[in-house]
Amino acid sequence: MGSILVIDDDPHIRELVAALLDRAGFTSASAADGREALRALGEAQIDLCIVDAMMPNLDGVEFCRSARRYYPDLPLLMLTAKGQLGDKARGFDAGADDYLVKPFEGAELIMRVRALLRRYRKVMDATARAGRLTLDTSSHLATLDDVRIDLPLKEFDLLFLLAAHRGRTLTRDFIMDEVWGFDFEGNSRTLDVHINRLRDRFGEDAGFRIATVRGLGYRLEDLA
Repeated sequence: MGSILVIDDDPHIRELVAALLDRAGFTSASAADGREALRALGEAQIDLCIVDAMMPNLDGVEFCRSARRYYPDLPLLMLTAKGQLGDKARGFDAGADDYLVKPFEGAELIMRVRALLRRYRKVMDATARAGRLTLDTSSHLATLDDVRIDLPLKEFDLLFLLAAHRGRTLTRDFIMDEVWGFDFEGNSRTLDVHINRLRDRFGEDAGFRIATVRGLGYRLEDLA
């Protein structure tokens, strides 16, 4: 259902939230502060962050600001013990999508997590951009500026997946499962072949590149 990163300097809160997420069918990871969380984002596929506002080293507001800069498609749910309007405004200004005040009901937390994931996935499922390229799943159409590009089905699906998570490293296993399915009987060399075909098809003048992350997988990067 999704991997959620729980960011809080209180280990009891991290354990509580992780238990709620696990019971709801999510997988979870944890970080004790914003700096540790930013490292985690670079090392694993994270679908949403639950972040405490008050933490040492890098607090929740600064984390949201940094995460929004580098991971624009990452949902951010902020937790805080403060309920003042000014604190909420700082969180939203930093890029938080939603706000929940401690103490909170577990059911409300899960409802907000699911709502955020639905909201983001609805947008991501429709279109994705990679440099000058736009991919539209509703029409299965790729356009480079205003020029239509015909792509084989698997190349389209692979490129869309990378573009929808641009700037984030996707593991080989994750890509294979998403594009070819859990019951695919081939081998991972199939992925490499399709990546090379996309690289041959789109040079860097298209405004993006597909980077190899050794030992992990691939990441699509927009070029300035």
